[in-house]
Amino acid sequence: MPDAKPPDPSAAPGLTSDGPPSRIGPYKILRTLGEGGMGIVYDAEQTEPVHRRVALKIIKLGMDTKQVVARFEAERQALAVMDHPSIAKVFDGGSTEEGRPYFVMELVKGTPITDYSDRHKLSADERLRLFTQVCAAIQHAHQKGVIHRDLKPSNVLIAVQDEAPVPKVIDFGIAKAIGQSLTEKTLVTQLGQMVGTPEYMSPEQAEMSGLDVDTRTDIYSLGVILYELLVGVLPYDLRHAADFAVQSTIREKDAPRPSARFTTLSEDQQETAARYRQTDPGNLRKVLKGEVDWVVMKCLEKDRTRRYETANALALDIERYLNDEPVLACPPSAGYRFQKFVRRHRAGVAAAAIAILAIVAGTSAAVVGMIRARAAEAVAQREAATAEEVTDFLVGIFAEADPAQARGNEVTAREVLAQGAIAIESKLSDQPAVQARLQRAIGQVYGGLGLFDQAEPLVERALASQRASAASASMLAPTLIALGDVYYGQGRSDDAIAQYEEAIAIVEADVGPGHLRVAEPLTALGSQRTELGSFDEAVRLHERALAIQERELGSDNPAVATTLINLSMAHRRAGRLSEAEPLSHRALEIREAILPENHPDLADAYHSLAVVYAMQERYEEAEPLFRRVLELRERIYDPSHLFVGNANESLGMVLAAQGGHSEAEPLMRKGLEIRERAVGPDHPAVSFGVSNLGYLSLEIGKWEEAERLYRRAIAIRESYLPPDHPFLAGDRSGLGTALVRQGRFAEAEPLLRRALAGLETSLDPTDVGIVDTLDELAGLLRSTGRASEAEPLEARAASIREAQGGG
Repeated sequence: MPDAKPPDPSAAPGLTSDGPPSRIGPYKILRTLGEGGMGIVYDAEQTEPVHRRVALKIIKLGMDTKQVVARFEAERQALAVMDHPSIAKVFDGGSTEEGRPYFVMELVKGTPITDYSDRHKLSADERLRLFTQVCAAIQHAHQKGVIHRDLKPSNVLIAVQDEAPVPKVIDFGIAKAIGQSLTEKTLVTQLGQMVGTPEYMSPEQAEMSGLDVDTRTDIYSLGVILYELLVGVLPYDLRHAADFAVQSTIREKDAPRPSARFTTLSEDQQETAARYRQTDPGNLRKVLKGEVDWVVMKCLEKDRTRRYETANALALDIERYLNDEPVLACPPSAGYRFQKFVRRHRAGVAAAAIAILAIVAGTSAAVVGMIRARAAEAVAQREAATAEEVTDFLVGIFAEADPAQARGNEVTAREVLAQGAIAIESKLSDQPAVQARLQRAIGQVYGGLGLFDQAEPLVERALASQRASAASASMLAPTLIALGDVYYGQGRSDDAIAQYEEAIAIVEADVGPGHLRVAEPLTALGSQRTELGSFDEAVRLHERALAIQERELGSDNPAVATTLINLSMAHRRAGRLSEAEPLSHRALEIREAILPENHPDLADAYHSLAVVYAMQERYEEAEPLFRRVLELRERIYDPSHLFVGNANESLGMVLAAQGGHSEAEPLMRKGLEIRERAVGPDHPAVSFGVSNLGYLSLEIGKWEEAERLYRRAIAIRESYLPPDHPFLAGDRSGLGTALVRQGRFAEAEPLLRRALAGLETSLDPTDVGIVDTLDELAGLLRSTGRASEAEPLEARAASIREAQGGG
C-alpha cells in the first residue's frame, strides 16, 4: 500500500490551494484581484445591509505570523482613521474561522498613475496637476498620523469619476504610525529586512533599521513617482542589482536630474516618451530643465532635512511652477525672481537686461560663498553688504525696463548698459566699493557683447579704485581677470597675460594654490597661452584648473564644462585631435544636461565638437553642429557680434570642404564683414576670417585673391603672434600654394619650407596641415625638375596617411 499523501498545509475550509474560496465571512468571492507579499486581494460582493462590489484583503495562508498579522491589522487601522476622496475607504473587517484577519475596502477600478497618464497621453502639465491630487491624499494620511512607506505607481490608481481622473491611494500594508500605536499587537520590522519597494524606497528605509522613518520618506517616494511620470523611466535601474548594491545605490548614489536622465535615453525612448506627453524630445527636454529639475531633486535629497517638509509643500511648489511663479526649490535669488517676473511680463523687457542681472546676481552669490570661508569676519560682512548693495542697485536700474516704468517702450541691452554706467558714475561716488563692483559688472557685459572698447575704461576705473582702497584679494582678482578678458578681446596679449598672472599670484597668496578661486585665472591664462601657440603650457594650466574644479565642484559643473572646452582647444590647436574629441564630447554632455536648449554656452560646446570633427574630415557630422551654432548665435546675439561672424565662417568652411563652394562663399564673406565692422580691419580676430576666405579662394581657383588674403592675414598675425606660430605657418603654406598655382615657384619655395618647419615644431606629426604642405612642396620640386628632392617628402606624406588609416 503506498504511503499516505501528506496533508496540504495550505488547505483550509472555504480556502483551498486550487483557487479562491467561495465565501469569506458574509462576502461572496468573485475572483482574485492581486497578490502581495503578505496578503491576497479578492473582488467580492456584499449583499447585506447594502449591495455593492468591494475589495477584500486577507492574509495569505502560511503568512499569519505575529509580525505579519500585526502589520496587516495596522493597515486596517490606518485606513479606518482616514477619510479622503483619494484614499480607498475601509467598510468592514473581521477574521475567518481559522483566525486569519481580513478587511473590506472600496473596490477601486483604476489604472496605475503612470499607465493612465501614458494611455491618455497627458502632457507634462496635466501630469503635474494630477500628481498634486496624490500629494493632497498623502498630506491627509500624514495629518492622521500615518506614513504609507510603499508609495509606487501600482499603489496610486487613477479612477474616472464624472469623466475626470481621480487618484486613489491604496495598500497601506506596511504603513507606520507616527507617535501612536495603531494596534495592540507589536508591529516590528526586523533588523536587516528591507520593507518597501526598492525602486521607490528612501535612503533611510534602505538603512533597514526601521527606527528612523518619518513622513519625509513618503516625500522621497513621491519624488520617484513624479520622476517616472515626467521622464518615463526611473532614476536608477535596479532590476538586476544584488541586494547590497541596491541598498548602496539608494543610500549613496545621487540620482541624475530628470533632464539629464532623459538625455541618456535612446532616440527611440526619447521619441516614445515625448509622444506620450504630446510633444517632441526637444520640447520635453526643455520642460524638464530648470524648475522641474529643482522640484523633483528636492524630493530626492539623500538628506531628508533638505526635502520638502510636507506633501502639501511639494504640491504648492508644483502649483507655483504651473502658475509661472518662483518655486521654493530654487535659490531665492533676486536674479531668479526677476527672470520669473519678466516671463510673466515680456512685452517691454529687453532680454539682455535679464542676462545682466543674472550675471551680477550670480557673481554676488559667488562672492558671498567665497567670503564665508574667510577667517576675517569684518571683511566678510563688508563684502556681503557690498554684494547686496550691488544687486539692489541693479534691480533699480532694470526696473526701468518694466513696461509700467518704460511706458510700453522696448528697452535695448545697450540702452540699459549706458543708463547703468551713467548712474554708477553719478550716484555711487561716495560708495567706491559698490561703484567698482558695478563698473566691473557692466564692463563684463560689454565684453560679452563684443564691445571691448566700451568695456575697457569701466573695468580699468574699477581696478584703480580697488587698488586705491586696498581691496581684498577676493574682490581684486575678479577685476584683474575681467580686465585681462577685455585686453584679450582687444588683441593685447601681453597686457592680458599680466592681469591673469597677477590674479593667480594674489589668490594663491590669499587662499593657497589648490583653492577653487585659483581655477578661473588659471584657465584664463591657459586660453591666452593657447592663442599664442604655447600649447603644452596651456594644457598644463587647464589640467590644473580642471583638477581643482572637479575636486571642489563635482564632474558635471558648468565651470568644468568651460575648462574642458578650453583644454580641448589647446589639444586641437596642437593637432592632437584624438585627445581633443572626448573632452569636447564631455563638455557638450554636461551643458546639454544642465542648460536650457537656447543658452549661448550650448553654442560654444557644439562649436568645440564641430571643429574637431571638421579637422578629422568628418564633415557630415560637423555640418549639422555648425548649423545649430549659427542658428543659436543669430538668435542670441546682435547681428554684428563677433560670435555671429565666426559661426558664418565655420559653417562656410565645412561646406567648402565638401565642395559646396557656392553656399560657402557668401557665408564666409559675411563672417569677415561682421568681424571687420565689430573690431576694425587690423584686429587679431579679423585674421581668422581673412585666412579662412583665403582658403576658399584657393579652393575655387581665385589664386590672386588668395595671395592677397593670405598676405593680409600674415601681416596681422605677425603683429601679435610668435614668428613660428602654427597660424602663421598655416598662412605661409596657403600663400605658398597660391604662388605655386600662379607658377611663381621661386617665391613659393621659401614660404613652403618655412611653413613646414613651423608646423613640424608646433603640431602633432600626423596633422593634416603637415601632410598638405609636404604635398605642395613636393609638387613644386617636381615642377622645377628636382624629383630626387621631392621623393622623400612624398614618402613621408604617404607614411603619415598610412598611419592615419588613409592608405
